Amino acid sequence: MPFSSRLAAPPGRLVDVGGHRLHLRSEGEGTPAVAFDAALGGSSLSWSLVAPGVAAVTRACTYDRGGFGWSDGGPLPRTAGRIAGELYGLLLNAGVPPPWILVGHSYGALVMQLIAARHSNCVAGLVLLEPADPDEWMHPSDVQRQQIARGTKLCRHGVQAARLGVARVLTALVNVGAIGAAWTVVKLVSRGGLGRADEQILAPVWKLPPATRGVLKHMWTQPKFFEALGSQIASISESAGEVLREAPGHFGNLPLIVLTAAGAQERRMRADAALAARSTRGRHVLVPDSGHWIPLDAPDAVVRVVTDLVNEIRAGLPEA
Repeated sequence: MPFSSRLAAPPGRLVDVGGHRLHLRSEGEGTPAVAFDAALGGSSLSWSLVAPGVAAVTRACTYDRGGFGWSDGGPLPRTAGRIAGELYGLLLNAGVPPPWILVGHSYGALVMQLIAARHSNCVAGLVLLEPADPDEWMHPSDVQRQQIARGTKLCRHGVQAARLGVARVLTALVNVGAIGAAWTVVKLVSRGGLGRADEQILAPVWKLPPATRGVLKHMWTQPKFFEALGSQIASISESAGEVLREAPGHFGNLPLIVLTAAGAQERRMRADAALAARSTRGRHVLVPDSGHWIPLDAPDAVVRVVTDLVNEIRAGLPEA
């Protein structure tokens, strides 16, 4: 079968957010609706193991940031503040009635905290999975600056490869199991500057359902994806500053649950516990048998926490 870079039809719909369209997939029915935002290189597909379980209880909304998945490329730079504004507009324009439960993983937790700070009346609860620490990224260490530079470099080469059609060759090689040959092409394109460790910048595709993996690989053949991801990485300190300026204080009595991998380093444990303590209804939950990618390592734990919160909020809502 000849290789094609054409994406399958979107499972959701494209909604205008002011000059470009974002892809939103809505499953299930009920309130409060739950909206998800993924990690740095993630997309709506990152919630493939979580959304169906939540949709069995209430409306579950996954989406693709500008430039990702089926969404159009959005204006640059791709800061968390800009992305938060677009997601807020997407939910309203798509007719998803607030208040919402916002679920953010890693980088997506920055976005969700900004929406909660800007539009508190529209947010019923926050669930943050291994959230990025804005204090840490506002003043990155030498190692983190190297990570930013390396991620930006990877994305520059990704744009070049996609425009030349090299990315389609890479995906075709991976699909037939020729991993070694694929990495030889990567080294040629990047002049030897990239390695297997750079896979960590992108979602761990091997943990997703087989059908989803193929779609995700197609997404990685598009220049818009690498342009958007590169901008998110390059502007991470600016994004951290936005969160520190706009969401620096207490969340009041907003239900706030922070999930951390049980084996996480002490620094993350302290930061996540401190974040949970910023609400009188905050909880810090440790997730066993999981790494950073909790939505893929322990999806049942995420479903359980989110659906329990849905039921908790419903019990406190006045009857219609």
